[in-house]
Amino acid sequence: MDTGQYLDTEVMYVKGVGPNRVPLLHKLGLRTARDILYHFPRRYEDRTQLPPMRELCDGQTVTVRGELINLETRSLRGGKVLLRATLSDGTGRVTLVWFNQPWLRKKLEHYNREVIAFGTIKQREWSYEISSPEIEIIEDEDDIAEFRRIVPVYPLTEGLGQKNARSIVAEVIAKGLREIDDPLPDDFRRAHRLQPLQWSLRQIHAPEDLDKQAAARKRLVFEEFFFMQLQVQMRRNEVQRELGVAFQIEDAGALQGTGTLFAEQQAIREGETLLDSVHRMLPFTLTGAQQRVISEIWRDMARPVPMNRLVQGDVGSGKTAVAACAMLAAIRNGYQSAMMVPTEILAEQHAANLHRLFDPIGVNVVLLTGKLPAAKRKKALQQAAAGEAQIVVGTHALISDGVAFAKLGLCVIDEQHRFGVMQRLAIRQKSGVAPDVLVMTATPIPRTLTMTLYGDLDLSVIDEMPAGRKPIKTYHKGPHERTSIYSGLRKLIDEGRQAYYVTPMIEENAKIEAQAAEEVFRLLSQEVYPDLKIGLLHGQMKLAEKDEVMGQFRRGDLHILVSTVVIEVGVDVPNASVMVIEDASRFGLAQLHQLRGRVGRGDAQSYCILIDNTQSLEASERMGIMVSTTDGFKIAEADLRLRGPGEIAGTRQSGSLDFRLADLVQDSHLLEQSRQAAIELLETDPDLSLPQHAKLLECLSSNLRDRALMTVS
Repeated sequence: MDTGQYLDTEVMYVKGVGPNRVPLLHKLGLRTARDILYHFPRRYEDRTQLPPMRELCDGQTVTVRGELINLETRSLRGGKVLLRATLSDGTGRVTLVWFNQPWLRKKLEHYNREVIAFGTIKQREWSYEISSPEIEIIEDEDDIAEFRRIVPVYPLTEGLGQKNARSIVAEVIAKGLREIDDPLPDDFRRAHRLQPLQWSLRQIHAPEDLDKQAAARKRLVFEEFFFMQLQVQMRRNEVQRELGVAFQIEDAGALQGTGTLFAEQQAIREGETLLDSVHRMLPFTLTGAQQRVISEIWRDMARPVPMNRLVQGDVGSGKTAVAACAMLAAIRNGYQSAMMVPTEILAEQHAANLHRLFDPIGVNVVLLTGKLPAAKRKKALQQAAAGEAQIVVGTHALISDGVAFAKLGLCVIDEQHRFGVMQRLAIRQKSGVAPDVLVMTATPIPRTLTMTLYGDLDLSVIDEMPAGRKPIKTYHKGPHERTSIYSGLRKLIDEGRQAYYVTPMIEENAKIEAQAAEEVFRLLSQEVYPDLKIGLLHGQMKLAEKDEVMGQFRRGDLHILVSTVVIEVGVDVPNASVMVIEDASRFGLAQLHQLRGRVGRGDAQSYCILIDNTQSLEASERMGIMVSTTDGFKIAEADLRLRGPGEIAGTRQSGSLDFRLADLVQDSHLLEQSRQAAIELLETDPDLSLPQHAKLLECLSSNLRDRALMTVS
């Protein structure tokens, strides 16, 4: 929080910037002096250690001090120049090398001057060498003290050097730091062992030692997490104050420990308990995890405040059955349910599954998507508005202005990470009272991301797979092994199985992805398997065409389905037991896991083949993770570590993850501490109305305004 005016100064008026550097700073998102103050180093160079040259070793990053005993310049091809300077400290020698920097000769040509240099040692045949070191000619001991320190290294852009950046930051610290007012009360800081804000900002840019830098970073990371958690918890409290539907549910915990008593299916009987209806609706036995999660949902639904619950369950864990039980509870109370999903294919799949469950007991399920024929869409809209549609399944079309519900009591949102927060709020506003919200995802989410993205939701985890499911066997193969892959695929197809063949996500361009799929389709259908029936599915196809192809694959009329990632979620073909993925390293781990989850849904042993010519250690590690485990949560943790939270969460949620300094992997312990601190603070002061929290509230409001402006821009 700042109280003065210097920090609002545009960067062009900050001393040392100048007109040529303004666009470079803008490119980094730095428009004011305050932005510069909060532009933190990405790492540090410890130049405090100054070993004798005789103790140097290859690969060591070090500061050296010595007398300049030789200087030579050599011309290279193309008019370039090689400059070599030799330093000696009496115990050994180091050669400093610069390419095409002839102006340095004028700086160094005064022989017998002491020089201090910093860089990485490379051992040559007869000497040690540092290429392109940072140097300082020693005039007095103050020069040594200035150079021998912990030096920040900033994220930069081409044309802006580290020396310039350090100078500009130092200017802002000198003139603007005094304007910073700490938003955290003193007693709060002491309770959580946090340093003052001014001290922390100074030490993060110019640390006296690494311990003080760590303490400064802890304070700033905690604050980033804390403000985010305050926002999340206040939103959660706000929802809890809304008036919701208190659904009448006979013993909400009775489901736990029971089996399924699947009997003859008929319409919901008058006087029948919810538990009996569930037993007759589901043609299979619920797992213990499903029973536990359903009971948690029913307890929420029985309360007079809106449910706001996230259900995480790995691919194939049975989330649809859980959602169906929640919908059934709403229907028995005379309310409608809406299910919003991210894609047309997933909407159709869910609608088909819900029809199979609910049709025999007389519940009307309606599909509503943007591409429905006009007559069908009109009828669906009428049924929703009249209350005749007890369950409405659709895409984002459900939140359009023309969609109305007679009595909406439950919103089920599948694959929440595909939707923005505003879309989630829009579906909630389709009812006179705040409906219960059940969010489902088949993408296992690490706990740190769950607390960040979904901290306002209660969490349930389906951590058990249905009995009889065989783990999918996964193999990593190189492109040179395609012949054996084709042979293995042929053998399984001859045994009556079907296969997916997924083409790579070349770039964010649906037309190019379609072309890639078409090329693989041509290769397989004309050259590799000319006698087999092969289908093609990609996002550029019309809805009717996609429906026809998927229908053929489900019926077993196609042996192989060549597809882009449109089959990532929602497609359920039990007879498909092979998944081949081309250029697998182009996909994230979570996406590979989602794709792999399209197989293994039947009784037969299933396989996933990852074809990739991995060139990097990271790509090899990722393929190794996929081969070694089918545990979605382990894969998600690895994905978070390797790719970062923004990539996993998707661009729609990136605003929740724009941390300047915090790292969800490295700083998970501080995230947990800040979350607990926010909860405890709001328990004593829910609206931050106490005098000691005035600065905190002002800073939180400012952060929210900044985020809103970022979202608009």
